[in-house]
Amino acid sequence: MENLGSLALLLAFCLAIYAVVGSVAGRLRRNAFLIASAERAVYSIWFLITLASAILVHALITGDYRLWYVWQHANSAMPVAYKFAAWWGGQEGSLLFWSWLLSTYSAVAIFQNRRKLREIMPYVVSVLMGTQAFFLLLNVFVASPFTLIGQDGTPVTAGDGRGLNPLLQYPAMAIHPPMLYLGYVGMTVPFAFAIGSLLTRMPGDAWIHTTRRWSLVTWMFQSIGILLGAGWAYAALGWGGYWAWDPVENASLLPWLSATAFLHSVMMQEKKGMMKVWNAVLVSTTFFLCIFGTFLTRSGIVSSVHAFAQSPIGGYFIGFLAIGIAATIYLILDRLDYLKSEAELESVLSRESSFLFNNLVLLASCFAVLWGTLFPVISEAATGEKISLDAAWFNRLMIPIGLFLLFLTGVGPLFAWRRTSADSLRRNFLIPGVAACLAVVALMAAGMRQFYPLISFGFCLFVAWTIFAEFFRGARAISQKNEMGFGRAIIELTHRNTRRYGGYIVHMAIVLMVIGFTGAAFNHDVTAEVKVGEPFRLGLYELKVTEVTDGDNPNYTWQHAKIAISKDGKDLGFLEPERQFYKANEQPVGRVAIRRRLNEDLYLNFAGMGQQPDTAVVQAYVFPLVGWIWLGSALLVFGTLIALVPSKIKLQYARTQVVGVTKKTVPVESK
Repeated sequence: MENLGSLALLLAFCLAIYAVVGSVAGRLRRNAFLIASAERAVYSIWFLITLASAILVHALITGDYRLWYVWQHANSAMPVAYKFAAWWGGQEGSLLFWSWLLSTYSAVAIFQNRRKLREIMPYVVSVLMGTQAFFLLLNVFVASPFTLIGQDGTPVTAGDGRGLNPLLQYPAMAIHPPMLYLGYVGMTVPFAFAIGSLLTRMPGDAWIHTTRRWSLVTWMFQSIGILLGAGWAYAALGWGGYWAWDPVENASLLPWLSATAFLHSVMMQEKKGMMKVWNAVLVSTTFFLCIFGTFLTRSGIVSSVHAFAQSPIGGYFIGFLAIGIAATIYLILDRLDYLKSEAELESVLSRESSFLFNNLVLLASCFAVLWGTLFPVISEAATGEKISLDAAWFNRLMIPIGLFLLFLTGVGPLFAWRRTSADSLRRNFLIPGVAACLAVVALMAAGMRQFYPLISFGFCLFVAWTIFAEFFRGARAISQKNEMGFGRAIIELTHRNTRRYGGYIVHMAIVLMVIGFTGAAFNHDVTAEVKVGEPFRLGLYELKVTEVTDGDNPNYTWQHAKIAISKDGKDLGFLEPERQFYKANEQPVGRVAIRRRLNEDLYLNFAGMGQQPDTAVVQAYVFPLVGWIWLGSALLVFGTLIALVPSKIKLQYARTQVVGVTKKTVPVESK
């Protein structure tokens, strides 16, 4: 079966090369047969990669330990769900998963546009399949998942496998990489359409309309992936944090920042014919940052709990990035006349300028994160000494930038298009501005003195007020005009313009998450080595280890602590953290216990038995407001889904157009 898997990938690689050459040659020669055959090759590539992936997954689930990849990442004691997740749990398998997702996206995009945008589709196919060929090159010749154990390539008996990394044997981590990859890979499609538009100088914004939902869906997947990763870090790593400015974490954030800027900027091109250069740059930047993030995870040039081991694969990524970036820069510069804006910025106090400032700040934050991530590599190349920038450096830089972005989120809806009058500005800013200032004063009176938390809470109220005001004004007008209840009016308002009000819901989700992030300023913790039955305190909480039990199963041994919790003398029940030792990997892992509330989380990690007899080591934390992050995460996904629903006004317009066309054609047909 491994030979069939390798052959399928080799054939897919050859077909990808053919699709690139055939689509370009067909476009240049106006040969419809070549263009059609190149598109059909894409479907064949999907089938072949799906076959290879199915073979690998079958080997993982059934335990074919003749394969090096299966032996490294699976064993008989693992649950079936984690055996399946081992598909993307290692270097070779994750690259195959990347290729499979890209082939799936490509097949869907080509099928959707089989009768549309025929002028640019050959170039779209060539970009998609050029990227596909690169990853299949890695799958076939550099990091094959079908390599057999044994120096001469002959099968040997290796016994049971080592199993998946214990840190990855966690529900959120089983779905975090696929979500992130769906975001990474999906940005190839908008990039391909943008390049096709530039190459053909296609008039209008058809590529924008075609890829808008693609961009939004992939942004949503990337957001889910980042948030699931944060949730995994919080609940599985035992230190209580959800973001450490780790290089691989940063690599996932970079394309999210540029994609966020693109989603805002693209509205300017649709509405005003502006920011065309911005959009070409942003969609290209996002794509290459996705490839860069994949490179950073796999090259071994940075140290990270998320990264794979040192690998020669990095050189291939550098070559692909260098060629792709150089070609894209040349193409954009050569097409500057085609990308000329149809309108100019008329006033600094306008909604157009707020979009521009938003893009500038997002790109500035993107550059800052990129610089901080690559600084150890740059410092080592320049001085021979690797100097890493810690989380404190990132926080000092990114907190002010983040707060300014939050402020712009609230300011944008208050500005009018083209120009905002002083009276309108004063009227719109007065109430939310005063409310935010009063909130800051109240918090100071309550004893809060930290500068950034005060500013953050004030801005959060300011933005929330502007969002609620937008919903209130629109819903009230609909309610009065149509004599319907206010709740129904809000639904009707949202349905009339799902893109706008779905975006407002996403902005509200960001506000909730910022509230959760701000709570980190008030964290406190204690590490205690106590005898079983002996209480210790953390703030208002009293904690007592009542018993420690142990046991094992085929996958791991465990020690289980049962800890009684009380607060202000009130019994709150028990939390039961656990320490596990995985047999195949010989690696210990902590499984924390968390009492989740909106005001604060009580977070306990059992670090194991102490040095003294009958003592246990417990790390206890109180994390104020952290639950707001997860609440905001759910709202972000909900708001994005709302934005993806077609607006009622557009649906009505489409029906009107269809009816109009039908009425015009009826007399002709009757004759």
